[in-house]
Formats: sequence, C-alpha cells, structure tokens
Amino acid sequence: MMVRPLILIVDDEQVARQSLSDILRLEGFRVHAVPNGQAAVEYVRTNAVDLMIVDLKMPGMDGLEVTQVVNQISPETEVILLTAHASVESAVQALRLRIHDYLIKPAQPSQIVLSVRKGLARREARLKRQTAPGRLGDDDVIAEFRFEDGTLVDLARRVIRRNHKQIHLTPAEGRLLRVLLENPGRVFSHRELVLLVQGYDTSPQEAPEVLRPLVSRLRHKLEEFPDLMRCIVSVRGTGYVYEKSP
Repeated sequence: MMVRPLILIVDDEQVARQSLSDILRLEGFRVHAVPNGQAAVEYVRTNAVDLMIVDLKMPGMDGLEVTQVVNQISPETEVILLTAHASVESAVQALRLRIHDYLIKPAQPSQIVLSVRKGLARREARLKRQTAPGRLGDDDVIAEFRFEDGTLVDLARRVIRRNHKQIHLTPAEGRLLRVLLENPGRVFSHRELVLLVQGYDTSPQEAPEVLRPLVSRLRHKLEEFPDLMRCIVSVRGTGYVYEKSP
C-alpha cells in the first residue's frame, strides 16, 4: 500500500493552519500543522516530511530561517513559502534557498493544491536521480570533499581521513562542517550557524557563546588536517567562512 505524502504546515495564525489543513486533507494528503518555526524544526527532525508550507512572517524564527534549518536536516523536503508581505529581497532569498514555490496570501485553494502536487513531483524526480547508477543531479548533496594533501571528508559517515589518520565527528560537528563546506565563500553569522546546526534561535549576543565550544572541539580535531583547517576562517565579530584553497 502506497504511503500518502506528509505535508507540514507552519503558520502562527490558527485560521490559516486550519484552512490549509482542510484543503490538503480533502485532496488525500496526510497533514500536520504547527504554530511556529521551532516546533517545525523539532517535527522535521523526527518525521519524514515530504513537503512543508511555511509562512514568511512569524514571531521568533521566520519562514526563511526555518527553511535554512530544514534544508540542512532534511534536504529532500520541498518547501512552499506563503507570505502576505512580498518583497524583492525575500523572493531573492527564497530562490537562494531553492524554495520550490513562493505564493502570495490569500492563495486560492486550487493554486495551493497545484503547487503542492508540483513540489511532490519535483521531489520524486530528484530522489530517482539520486538512486540512479552513475547519476548526480544538480540538486544532489555532495557527501565527500577531497583536499590536495590527501584529506578526505566523508560527510555521510562523519569521518575525516588522511593517510593512516582518521577522526570521527559528532552529529553537531558534522552539521557545522557540512554547512561551511557546501557554501564556500559565504560568511555565516554566529546566529545563522546556531540555527542551522543546533536548530534553535538565539540572540546575536548569545550566539557566539553557544557556538564557541562546538567550534573549539571541531578545530581541535582538525589540527591533524592542516589543509582543511586553514580553509575554515573566523571572521572577527561576525562568524565563519569556508575559503577554498587557491
């Protein structure tokens, strides 16, 4: 028996959550709704969500921040962004985050259902490309990184190897390294990294204190791998960036 797709709705307005849930349940989808970004992240961590519909403007974590975290912990989940406050800036950021669709409230039920079906079709096509022998699609996640000194970073297994040396990373260390390696040249603020790696929001003042012990442990492990170590650069007063070797 085929399992029906699971849709997660994230909106701080109870009426919007109920309306979207009713529309999608009538179409035969399984639906779970939550009122904020933190609840969404916690749900995605423990459930295989096929597609998420998330409101852009919410207290605490907004829709783009939720999407950033979900992209890291569940990259196969498609995302539809709903907003009553469209702007060029948010549209551009949505594209950068590879959001499937960007709908303006109040969207018509037929428009929502069509967007959901297209998002699920895109997800299915991507998963087929990932499992096809010898194929690597544009949306696939790179699991290995190699450096000139022979260092191999295997993100899938959270292992770093060079010659006879090998270290294992914790899940949090692996997530931190993945975020940096997959986004060369992009400076991440301390707050962004806490969101992406730990899955919760902090103030700009608290974020460096939360992140510092994790970065310290990772740097200690990377001392055995100088080429990789040199590429992870601290940006004073801001955060961190992965700078590829010239």
